[in-house]
Amino acid sequence: MASDHYDPGQHFETQEDCLVVGGRSLKDIAAEVGRTPFYCYSSDLMHKRVAELRKVLPEGLHLHYAMKANPMPAVVSLLNSLVDGLDVASGGELSVALAAGGDPEHISFAGPGKSNDELTAAVSAGVTVNVESEGELRRLMEVGGTLGAKPRVAIRVNPDFELKSSGMKMGGGPKQFGIDAEQVPALLRRMASLDLEFRGFHVFCGSQNLRSEAIIEAQTKTLELVERLAADAPSPPSTVNIGGGFGIPYFPGEHPLDLAPLKPHLVQLMQTAQEKLPGATLITELGRFLVGEAGIYVCRVIDRKVSRGQVFLITDGGLHHHLAASGNFGQILRKNYPAVVGNKMRQGPRESASVVGPLCTPLDLLGDRVELACAEEGDLIVLFQSGAYGLTASPINFLSHPPPGEVLV
Repeated sequence: MASDHYDPGQHFETQEDCLVVGGRSLKDIAAEVGRTPFYCYSSDLMHKRVAELRKVLPEGLHLHYAMKANPMPAVVSLLNSLVDGLDVASGGELSVALAAGGDPEHISFAGPGKSNDELTAAVSAGVTVNVESEGELRRLMEVGGTLGAKPRVAIRVNPDFELKSSGMKMGGGPKQFGIDAEQVPALLRRMASLDLEFRGFHVFCGSQNLRSEAIIEAQTKTLELVERLAADAPSPPSTVNIGGGFGIPYFPGEHPLDLAPLKPHLVQLMQTAQEKLPGATLITELGRFLVGEAGIYVCRVIDRKVSRGQVFLITDGGLHHHLAASGNFGQILRKNYPAVVGNKMRQGPRESASVVGPLCTPLDLLGDRVELACAEEGDLIVLFQSGAYGLTASPINFLSHPPPGEVLV
């Protein structure tokens, strides 16, 4: 049963009232990094999350890491050793994936605006390009002709349904992502005359979903859609990427995704795929779910002040490093990320305080009237659930402060 009081700190140990990551005290990690702020990612928690998923995913269902969630090279190298493939969304991510030892056979490249340089890099590396428009397919074929190489192509489909209750809807209705499902059959028939290697389909409906029943419904509809589309394909699909969408809880009232109902569903989905799409490898693509809870953002209190009765903890971190925690990355109504004073985890008096950064804008708010241990200058503020869409989703050059560090422990 899901707890009514989900505590993201439960994933981490505490020793001598200090947070511990990977068996090491936060204070020791901060000393080794040599500066604050920094992001810290736990390799142990990533191992545990993948192991947890392997118990749910049936044999033969491939697990890919969507690198856009966290493209830190050390994180990608670790996850590349644990999962079955990588999904990239830019030429930069492709370079990181290849440098991390990713097998081009199991790397796919998505994104609605791939440049010709990116298409050239993808064809040269031999990765699968998830084509998102007829124009992109035309440019991809021109690149293939110039290189004298056969592009590996999958069709990203914009389905005629959506992932209900998802944080961001990536499919259904008019979208910049993928080719509308009703336009795909004609395109597939034209592809039969093109000099390419047809790989299959990619259907990504949405992200950040905490309802297993919604994920089950979307995956079922996805496979049904692919079965229909495959009838017009130039060859039987060898891969079918059914997307991901698995979310993690961030705010009060949210509960972890219950994986238990997914196991029998995925077993049935695999059986159906083997019957209807023999030879096709089913892939689920996850990013935030693999890394989000494994990461923390750490900043240091540089000043403490009281303004008309309200305590402000002014830190060396802020929205330029962690836009999502400030509420300016997809939130409609701002909510606080879970936060603690990392070197005062359980002991001592507590108070309501607002955690802000050094930037000259009222938007630089990391915690609004949060219940925390009483903090002083030099204490370490920790924001949990920060392993995904943290540093690389933030305006790090805003006001020209130095970037944060990153460390994998």
